[in-house]
Amino acid sequence: MKKQLLSAFLLSVFPLSTASAGELGDALAATKPILDARLRYETVSQPIFTRDAEALTLRLRAGFETGKAWNTSFLTDFEWVESLTGRYNSTTNGHTAYPVVADPQVVELNRLQLQNTSLPDTTITLGRQRINLDDQRFVGNVGWRQNEQTFDALRMVNKSLPGLTVDLTYLIRVNRVFGRESPQGRFRGDTFLVNAAYDFGLGTLTAFGYWIDVDAPFSGNASRTIGARFAGKAPLGAVTLAYALSVANQTGYKANPADYDVMYYLVEASASYAGFMAGGGWESLGGNGTKGFSTPLATLHKFEGWADVFLTTPPDGVVDTYVKAGYAIKNVGPFDKVGLTAFHHWFEAERGSADYGHEFDVSLSAAWKNLEFTVKYADYQARSFAVDTQKLWFQLDYKL
Repeated sequence: MKKQLLSAFLLSVFPLSTASAGELGDALAATKPILDARLRYETVSQPIFTRDAEALTLRLRAGFETGKAWNTSFLTDFEWVESLTGRYNSTTNGHTAYPVVADPQVVELNRLQLQNTSLPDTTITLGRQRINLDDQRFVGNVGWRQNEQTFDALRMVNKSLPGLTVDLTYLIRVNRVFGRESPQGRFRGDTFLVNAAYDFGLGTLTAFGYWIDVDAPFSGNASRTIGARFAGKAPLGAVTLAYALSVANQTGYKANPADYDVMYYLVEASASYAGFMAGGGWESLGGNGTKGFSTPLATLHKFEGWADVFLTTPPDGVVDTYVKAGYAIKNVGPFDKVGLTAFHHWFEAERGSADYGHEFDVSLSAAWKNLEFTVKYADYQARSFAVDTQKLWFQLDYKL
């Protein structure tokens, strides 16, 4: 009886508490778990090492995302990367007799964010979050590595005008794939990302400006990049054409000691028909002889070959001319989807046109319900840059 009287009194004094409690209860009831796991075996062979790297790693990512209360949702997840074999240089384990496999053993907070939609046609995200812009050439989460890259940031995305998306981000820290125990695990600085995209139907035209500030001792990565990109798809009978064009200019920014002014260009096209795909492209990152075009926040593994030889652009820049082909089919035996993709790259210097080398990449994947199995191979043959590099992956992914 006393509890009933107390409840009645509280409701009469705080009449909004019922609605508030109800809204909070609805948000908690709508909570969804986040769970994905990845088991991967990676080998790396380079002639400068007497032993090949062999990395067997397990990544578990777990967390949750609530529903909305007061137009605000909460998301958090953690990552645990376990090294099951130590015959590789993770960049933090001290095993420098082996080639690098940048999957260090870590347990750390991956994301912790609040997301609010109170303003019309606007989403505001505050906290540690995942950010992928366009094709991730300039900003991405590096999802291929076991410990993904996240950003401590305030981000606002507005879609008030039909067809137009304005994406603004202020970030103070980049949590890199190397983990917090690595000297290179964090980039700090006041960075601004501006990305405005308009959908024309046959493609999206994007204008972007990225003012990347990186504190010492990594201020050589600080840059100002201004550019534009047009990408889209168009049907041509039974064939689907895909195309992308991009251009950008980059200069040093803030504490960067380098005085440079270099260009970026991309031309890419492909055609798809009945599951088959073929195409090619040409990508140029400029260099002035001392400094090359820099993309320190990018998902670099997606570009310039899977062997990751060009994670840092050479001082004379790099031009990547490539062809690609693939085939994807659904409902093959027990599999929901099976896909095969292959690339061949020819690399040369942007300044002076030296022959760097060439690379062949191939990947086979098969998905069944929540599981996906991937076999992937990269073979870089050096001419005048880096060394011959062969990488092989066997990977099993599970996502809830």
